[in-house]
Amino acid sequence: MKILEHKVVLVTGGTSGIGKATALAMGAAGAKVVFSGRREEEGEDTANLIRQSGAECLFVRSDVASETDVQTLIQKTVATYGRLDLAFNNAGIVSPAKPLHEHSLEHFDNLIAINVRGLFLCMKYEIQQMLTQGAGVIINNSSTNGLVGFAGISLYVASKHAVMGLTRAAALDYAKQGIRINAVNPGSTATEGMDRFVNEMGIATSDLASIVPMGRMGQPEEIAAAVVFLCSDAASYITGQSLVVDGGYTAG
Repeated sequence: MKILEHKVVLVTGGTSGIGKATALAMGAAGAKVVFSGRREEEGEDTANLIRQSGAECLFVRSDVASETDVQTLIQKTVATYGRLDLAFNNAGIVSPAKPLHEHSLEHFDNLIAINVRGLFLCMKYEIQQMLTQGAGVIINNSSTNGLVGFAGISLYVASKHAVMGLTRAAALDYAKQGIRINAVNPGSTATEGMDRFVNEMGIATSDLASIVPMGRMGQPEEIAAAVVFLCSDAASYITGQSLVVDGGYTAG
């Protein structure tokens, strides 16, 4: 039996990078997969890959910063598959790379709208559905930057610390109501978003890899594996925690 067989999972930001890898991994683990994103063409490409693996899936074009979109996303999930068992709140953006005093209010508002407001909205409506079922698991995608600082991306660091705060407090709110809530904290991971980040910073991916004790970048599939574990019954006594997947970067 596959470890997530008969489960219905929602993945936000599932059209590329860690979200795409996780949607594929969830399908491979036996789940019915609903995933969202703002880019329709990439969404259909990912849906085809999931179906080719033999899993059922549904792509919903959605912006997590929109309350109406998030409500519709949950409604379509339940209308299609009857329930929502697991959620990976992965949608997020990175702030422009510059010192704090050079950021505009627009930069701040755009980042918070996706990384914090969007997470709040997703959790709010996921939890409402899970409460009607009496059980559920939510995994939020934070970052090592949700645990430590990193020069040049202060707004992003702040938003990912907020992810950790929401994760821990909400886990306590619903611990006795059958809902587990945890975070995964990836380190430097080889994604399209990371490519854009290193270009903005004017550095090479090898520079980031050199400060990782394991000497390499993580792969999206390695983060996906951690998310699948946290969603599984093997993690049934884990809530309010962060699983750091960073090649040892935060160990020192």
